[in-house]
Amino acid sequence: MKKLLSLSLAALALTAGAASAADLPNRKQAPAPYVAAPSYNWSGSYIGVNAGYGFGSFSGSAGSQFKNPSNFVAGGQIGYNQQLANKVVVGVEGDFDYSGLQGKASSTGSKARLDTLGTVRGRVGYAFDRVMPYLTAGYAGGNEKVTIPGSNNSSGWRNGYAVGAGVDYALTNNVSARVEGLYVALENKTTAVGKLGNDLGIVRTALNYKF
Repeated sequence: MKKLLSLSLAALALTAGAASAADLPNRKQAPAPYVAAPSYNWSGSYIGVNAGYGFGSFSGSAGSQFKNPSNFVAGGQIGYNQQLANKVVVGVEGDFDYSGLQGKASSTGSKARLDTLGTVRGRVGYAFDRVMPYLTAGYAGGNEKVTIPGSNNSSGWRNGYAVGAGVDYALTNNVSARVEGLYVALENKTTAVGKLGNDLGIVRTALNYKF
């Protein structure tokens, strides 16, 4: 009886040991292969908002009468990007901003103000995954309003161009942030105080949503 009990205990111990060994990890099993996260792709349409600060000077024969304009700009933009196989990104963007850019003539009390500013520009950038520096250039236009105390006001649309550069950063797969600087030159046009135009620098930030 004792011999039979001893044999049973020995068999039970061997069975438990085999089960424990089966639960141990296989040291010869190869680790799972590493799969890199896919790179961000900038292709697609987007829409967004922007805000920033503008400064510069008035041009034309009447430009010297006014103090240099400066104030905020804010508005929205819409555009499209296409990322090529070599990570070059090409695109087009249009924006329209409300502007507080204005300057006063201390001698007469007259005021010149750029009420609105819009651009349509091409863009060329290079994608470093979620970071994309770019260059941009294209059409710019804005409405200039001249106010003269005791006289009729005059306003008119100015055509011109914009050139600049910036950096886009993809915060998520759909939302990106931007810092951008533009130089804007608008043509001289005849007003009640003489010919007037604009040479401006615009620095602004933006948030975009990509569809």
